[in-house]
Amino acid sequence: MEHDVLPGVLIIAALVAATLITRFLPFLLFPAGRKQPQFISYLGKTLPYASMGLLVVYCLKGVTWTSSPFGFPEVAAVLCVAGLHRWKHNVLVSIGGGTVIYMALIQAVVPMLLS
Repeated sequence: MEHDVLPGVLIIAALVAATLITRFLPFLLFPAGRKQPQFISYLGKTLPYASMGLLVVYCLKGVTWTSSPFGFPEVAAVLCVAGLHRWKHNVLVSIGGGTVIYMALIQAVVPMLLS
């Protein structure tokens, strides 16, 4: 019985170690008071936009545009996220609102339209 616990403990220990390393390594590599390398500053400015673009492409990659519901829930959610973000300038409100709209459409509206 005790041999069954060891793999789980090792996996949890590895996850804890990886989390601690990723949380504390930036503070060790780039201490306060020292100028950041230009490349790191560049990544800090460009990666958020690249990440959002990647997420949009990933979310829309499986959409069937040629059959019902023709991507309507996905496009409505994207427009909701964009509109909320332009209005509130809050990422959590934008993503949360888009998620609520998307889930409402695919759970309630689209099945009603397809039946």
